Amino acid sequence: FNEHLDKNAANFQPLTPLTLLERAASVFPDQLAIVHGPLRRNYREFYARARKLASALRKRGIGRGDTVSAVLANTPAMLECHYGVPMTGAVLNTINTRLDAAVIAFQFDHAETKVLIADTEFTPTLKAALTLAKAKPLIVNYRDLECGVEGTRLGEIDYEEFLASGNPDFAWKMPSDEWNAITLNYTSGTTGNPKGVVYTHRGAALMCYANALATWMTLHPVYLWTLPMFHCNGWCFPWSISAVAGTHVCLRLVRAKAI
Repeated sequence: FNEHLDKNAANFQPLTPLTLLERAASVFPDQLAIVHGPLRRNYREFYARARKLASALRKRGIGRGDTVSAVLANTPAMLECHYGVPMTGAVLNTINTRLDAAVIAFQFDHAETKVLIADTEFTPTLKAALTLAKAKPLIVNYRDLECGVEGTRLGEIDYEEFLASGNPDFAWKMPSDEWNAITLNYTSGTTGNPKGVVYTHRGAALMCYANALATWMTLHPVYLWTLPMFHCNGWCFPWSISAVAGTHVCLRLVRAKAI
């Protein structure tokens, strides 16, 4: 049973959730993928923007083993980061937006952050964190104008301008090994310094299938983002929803309305 049955491109490929978006864009290109305020994007657009992000990062020298940190709310940019960053072979580090400057600074240094994609709402805390950190990442500013968040920029590069420098047809590569890291997450550090936890491409892909089975998701579900995507990568739902070509309804924050 082992003769002439070695792995090859015809019978084996590494498990990765990145192929889920590629498939959704190929099979359901016009299906609504993202809703954010008045913004609407289909899977064709979602996939093209993720590839543009990957291309722009690659032009800046980002590749396997590099860390791209994201301090973002539940926005389309955060969804794009979950695909565009690992498409370069790099590792996505989503940071809890509720943490203080010292804890974030520790994460920047421990993760050896090369690029920081940051929502301008969180600039005051991030500015303080960067003064404490040894890491000096390239900063890309994300302004959530759909929700009226202009904020204050940390650097000169705007997220949309950064994407504009990328190629929507970027030929991203599959991970060389499904055991490669896809994301890095940290604990909050309540009893000491934060502890880093790594997801592999294989683990994330298997979790996507498990999510679909456990929640009885059928084709084209609608998923409202109340869970922060920085929390365990949103339990892998940024990728799971693509497996069934569903719709992400982004929700920047959840607040109880005073009576």
